[in-house]
Amino acid sequence: MIFPKIRVLRSHGRQAIPDLDAVELTEEFRGRPELTETPDKEEVERAAAICPTGAFTAEPLSLDLGRCLFCGECARVAPRNVRFTNDYRIGSPTREGLVLHAGDTHVPFDPERVRPAIRRCFSRALQLREVSAGGDASVEMELNATGNVNFDLGRFGIGFTASPRHADGVVVSGPISANMAEALEICYDAVAEPKILVMCGSEACSGGLFAESRALDRRFLDTHTPDLWLPGAPTHPMTYIDGLLTLLGRKKRE
Repeated sequence: MIFPKIRVLRSHGRQAIPDLDAVELTEEFRGRPELTETPDKEEVERAAAICPTGAFTAEPLSLDLGRCLFCGECARVAPRNVRFTNDYRIGSPTREGLVLHAGDTHVPFDPERVRPAIRRCFSRALQLREVSAGGDASVEMELNATGNVNFDLGRFGIGFTASPRHADGVVVSGPISANMAEALEICYDAVAEPKILVMCGSEACSGGLFAESRALDRRFLDTHTPDLWLPGAPTHPMTYIDGLLTLLGRKKRE
């Protein structure tokens, strides 16, 4: 019967977010950090010493989002120097764009660093093949969530496909383990040109906690240049959506 279904719909209310640009995440969400210099370096040096990935440095004062686990320990130890905002707009077309310094108020997104073919070919429709290259499934779950009814990434003509032959590019999650290096290369080569390469999550961006592990093989990045770097541990769905839409020229980073 249709009436029980109608009752369920009425009880759930409207779940879809009509305007994703107007989304504001909870204050508890750790997004873009703000760094502030102080004459006293003791707290900053202690925070840098306990950073598990070396993302936070005292001299110069900087935080590499591509290596950051967003654990918040640096902000706890040096609250005068580090404050995490709830700004999820932290994707960048370049790896160096993920390194923030004191006084930076946003993560830059230079449209000049985006290949013209990307916006010419994919601005209205984009299908990507996701490759978990040794990931722990956290980023993968967040990528799945982009298709949930609240985010509904498909409304923009963007989604995931099962075959690289049907894809316009590849999204990589995980630190790229040695066991997945060849599979990633095969998948990427199977995608027709022009194609997009997205590194999603701190592990994909830098190796994360496993950056020095002998179990990794990140030589893939020696021969292929990513078009989009998305930090996060894991990457929030809004970070992924904002990054892709900005890459495609469908929105601008203020």
